[in-house]
Amino acid sequence: GAVVAAGAVVTRDVAPYTIVAGTPARKLRDRQPPEIARRLIALAWWDWPHDRLHAALEDFRGLPAAAFLDKYEG
Repeated sequence: GAVVAAGAVVTRDVAPYTIVAGTPARKLRDRQPPEIARRLIALAWWDWPHDRLHAALEDFRGLPAAAFLDKYEG
């Protein structure tokens, strides 16, 4: 979930759901609030089978992160 800007030189680990840029890469901001990032990591949607991803695609694209998590957690 991290975003690394073009041309950034990453010299250490980039935290999940952060945006980094520069030489060396520095954190610009978080993509999600820490609690949402924690919940996304726990959900591990990237490990879902393709059929489940396909079924959730419209929600993945259209719902705010918190609403998506509320719908698909547990």
